[in-house]
Amino acid sequence: MPPMGPPIHLPAGPPAAPPAAPPVVPPPAPPVELPEEYTPTARDLPVIGAGRTDTLIDRPAAGFVPAPEPDSDAPEGMGPLYVVGDVHGYYDELREALAVEGLIDGDGNWAAGNARLWFLGDFTDRGPDGIGVIDLVMQLSAQAAAAGGYCKALMGNHELLLLGAKRFGDTPVQSGAGTASFQAAWLLNGGQKTDMDRLEDHHLQWMARLDAVMEEDGHLLVHSDTTAYLEYGDSIEAVNDTVHDVLTRSDADEVWDLFRKFTKRFAFRDESGSDAARELLGAYGGERVVHGHSPIPYLLGEVGTEDGEGDGIAVEGPHVYADGLAIAMDGGITMAGKLLVVQLPLTG
Repeated sequence: MPPMGPPIHLPAGPPAAPPAAPPVVPPPAPPVELPEEYTPTARDLPVIGAGRTDTLIDRPAAGFVPAPEPDSDAPEGMGPLYVVGDVHGYYDELREALAVEGLIDGDGNWAAGNARLWFLGDFTDRGPDGIGVIDLVMQLSAQAAAAGGYCKALMGNHELLLLGAKRFGDTPVQSGAGTASFQAAWLLNGGQKTDMDRLEDHHLQWMARLDAVMEEDGHLLVHSDTTAYLEYGDSIEAVNDTVHDVLTRSDADEVWDLFRKFTKRFAFRDESGSDAARELLGAYGGERVVHGHSPIPYLLGEVGTEDGEGDGIAVEGPHVYADGLAIAMDGGITMAGKLLVVQLPLTG
């Protein structure tokens, strides 16, 4: 994918396919200055530069503090808490990562008893099998509940994008870049025809019912590293109810506005990042914000060009930043990174 440029007017038809990468991978491009937030009418997520051998993990922001002790142990009768970053259709990688943590067996069935598992959203687009990912999460949800645990999921901006593309197609919506449509934005940002062809009503109903915010053991779980959630309610319950109401009303412009706000990023990254994290935690509770959405290398400014794709990315775990108040969980599986499955709280 080419690097993200300024907002553009979407073409009337599907965007042209990106040029094929050359056979020889050039040296990595230097870090580039990133925009403040993703514009949903432009391509997102540049590909990471190749040839890196240094880790992008264990470089917490200045003023980093150790993980706070949870206010209490796991709820009575419940096991350890795990979170999963953005999957984006990488079904095989998801199964491998879950198996490594002992959450599923070799057949892909729940094997973790009363453990608790949260997905942070963005199940589809860019990768080869988004519907397979959703089917697996739905299956694990039922199996975990039967075993005394649970597997739950949050709504990401790509769930909103896929819902919008299916419901509204090419219906014009007003965006900051002029007239746009969900269909064009979906194609521009990794929409896969195989996912759309296999999308069924039960998938749509499941996505539309996902919550946007949740708190577990002192961890405030959200998909996007943004404070835009505050525009939808002053409590977790209010935010989730408002999001569900928007999707129930099914007004294209209103859903687009929700999608646009869920695409914002980098709220916790810069000098004021810890203040933004405290604002969100003050409203909804918890000691740390745990989010996906912004891949760790992208969050840190380690981005290259489309020609810089390679296998030298060393993402081995979450990135703790904003004075220890935020944890980034998107390991950049779409950018030659890693799909992260991590037990909370973080130790060490």
